[in-house]
Formats: sequence, structure tokens, C-alpha cells
Amino acid sequence: MRTIISFAALFLSVILLQLSTGGVGPLDAISGITLDFTTEQIGLLGSSHFLGFFIGCWWAPRLMGNVGHSRAFAVCTALGAMGLIGHTLTDNPYLWALLRIASGTCVAGSYTVIEAWLNAKVTNETRGRAMGTYRFVDMGASLGAQLIIAVLPPASYVSYNLLAILCCASLLPLTLTRASQPITPDAPRLRPKLAWRSSPLAVAGVIVAALSSASFRMVGPVYGQEVGLGVDQIAFFLASFVLGGALAQYPLGWLADKYDRRWVLIWLSGAAVLSCGVTMAASGTGTLGVMLAAGIFGLTTFPIFSVSSAHANDFATTEERVELSAALMFWYALGAIASPYISSTLIQEFGPGALFAFVAAGHMVLIVFGVARMRSRPTPDERTNYVYAPRTSFTIGRLLKRSREE
Repeated sequence: MRTIISFAALFLSVILLQLSTGGVGPLDAISGITLDFTTEQIGLLGSSHFLGFFIGCWWAPRLMGNVGHSRAFAVCTALGAMGLIGHTLTDNPYLWALLRIASGTCVAGSYTVIEAWLNAKVTNETRGRAMGTYRFVDMGASLGAQLIIAVLPPASYVSYNLLAILCCASLLPLTLTRASQPITPDAPRLRPKLAWRSSPLAVAGVIVAALSSASFRMVGPVYGQEVGLGVDQIAFFLASFVLGGALAQYPLGWLADKYDRRWVLIWLSGAAVLSCGVTMAASGTGTLGVMLAAGIFGLTTFPIFSVSSAHANDFATTEERVELSAALMFWYALGAIASPYISSTLIQEFGPGALFAFVAAGHMVLIVFGVARMRSRPTPDERTNYVYAPRTSFTIGRLLKRSREE
């Protein structure tokens, strides 16, 4: 019973944290539009978030080792709350970028603590249910975070303080639970070369996944505003992307387990290129067309990270899988840091369609690289299971390791 209560506390913290930190990206973009930030400055906010995310992934395991799980979680959520409240003190975009580093650190650090705690509490009997619930909670809260923006006024004291309250509230379940804190795990070694050695195609795939997801989530509101969507409609536009990605997980998982994952990745990227074209063409078809196009875009681009991760794990030993997960997250974070700023600059120079032209170009490169890699070596006879891999922290590999091997 105590383990179940511990899980409930963890999942409630995830919901509150995701509603808070998952909403700040679109709220910042919409607020930036209201405050007449340039498109380039709005992209800088997204890139700053992922810079903080990278810092949090690296720093949080060491922080847990020094002060324990609960205190580390408190430190990270405090950074997130300060970053949110700080938005109400200034309208300088470059100071907002510094504040977004704090919120990005909060996201990665808090998820590192939650996933380390969850991994320590699950057993072979509870792992499947715990992981299934965790994925559902994370994805559902992410969808809710996009929708909450529809009712929050941009550039408002109330909006940022509400998100800060939710961030602070995520402290309560984890710190009030009576379940004992687990033993602090060793931080995974960060070996980016391990991912490249296991599968260069997987590295390319997670970078392109970052290019797609980070650009759309952080700069997508600018595109929505440019094609005539209202603030409440932009929230549903972003939610359509997340919903499309959620719906894609099961069928893409079945395909990735049944067929050569390189072909799945290539055809998925081809579909992503088409979805970019559909999204650009749908800009003049009205609100419903734009929403459906965003859902198709999420359907084709969201699973690429998980397919790439599964492909890399096919070439890794059991002992390497935790470090491989951290290495793939490293490459994802690098791509996510760069892509919002690049895509926003392109939008500023060439118009809103440049966002999807940029993403389509990345997927075309992945297709060419995938075909070239297929000539280099055959696919292994024994493969790991496909699992949906959340892009949350360097420690997520510990939770996914047994799921891949069973």
C-alpha cells in the first residue's frame, strides 16, 4: 500500500509540474507577440529553455547525491517558480531568456528526481503498470498544459503567477509522502560517443526529432498567429500536435517491432516531409484545416525519437543501455537548444512557412542518411522491444531498460 501511495504522490507531482512548466513555452511565445518581441527573440526564449534543460540533466543527479531526492526536487521547483514569477518584473526579452534557463533547469532536474524515485520503487510485478501510468500521466498533463493557455491572458501578472503556483504545488505530494526516500543512484556517465558508436542513424534521428518538436512547441505559436489563429485557437493548435503524437505511439510501436526500424524511420520521415507540406498548404483553409494539419504533423514527427532510441538499443549491450539513453538525450538536447532560434530567424526572414520548410529539410537529410546507413551494416537478428521514450532526463534509461529487455 505504501508503494502505491508513493506512486500516486509521484504522478500528482508530474501532473502539476507539467501543467506549470509545459505551459510556459506557449505562454511566453504568445506574450512575446503581445509585447512586440521580434520572432528571433521569441525563438531565443525557446533555445534558452533547452539550454537550462541540458544544465538540469547534467546537474540534478549530482545534486541528489549531495542533498537527497526531496531537497533536490525542492531546489529545482524553486528555480522554476522564480523563473516564472520573474517574468512579471520585466518585459525585456533577454532577461526573459535568462529566466527561461531557470525553468528549463527545473524541468530536467525535477524529472530526474521523479524518475530516479520511481525506478527505485518499482518491482518486476509493478513495473508495467507504473510505466504505463507514468506515460499516460505525462502525455495527458502535457496536453492539458497546451489547453490551459487558452484561458490565460498573455503578458499577464495573473497568468505567470498561476503557473508559479502550480509549480510550487508540485512540491507538496512528493515532500508530504510518508514513503521513505530511495537510495541515491549513481549518475549515469555521459558518453555521447556511445550513441554514435551504437547507431549514427539513431543520433541523426534524435537530432531531427529535437528539430521538429522544439521548433514547433516553442515557435509554433508565432506560426499560428501569422496564419490568423486567435490566442485560444493557438492553444488547441499546439494540443493537436501533442494529441497526434500520442495517437501514433501504439501503431508505430507495432510497426517498429515488426519491420526493419531503419525503414520505419525512413518512411516516417517521408511522411513528416509530406505533413510539413500539408501544414503549409492548410494555412489558408481555415481553423479546422490548420488544426488537423497540426495533428498529422504530430502523428508523423513525435514518434521519431522513440523509434531512433529503439534502433540504437538494438546495437547496445545490457550494461550500456542506461548510459546510451543519457547519450541520446544529450544529442536531443543539443538539437533542441539550436532549433527554436534557427527556425524563428528563418520565419523572420522568409515568413511563417519557413518553419515547416526547415523541419522538412531536416527530415529529407535523415532519409538520405538512413538509406546510406542501410548499406553499411545489416539489422541485428535480436531486437529490443519498442517503448515510448519520454524526453525528460538523462536518467529515464533506468526506467526503460527492463521494459526493452522483457
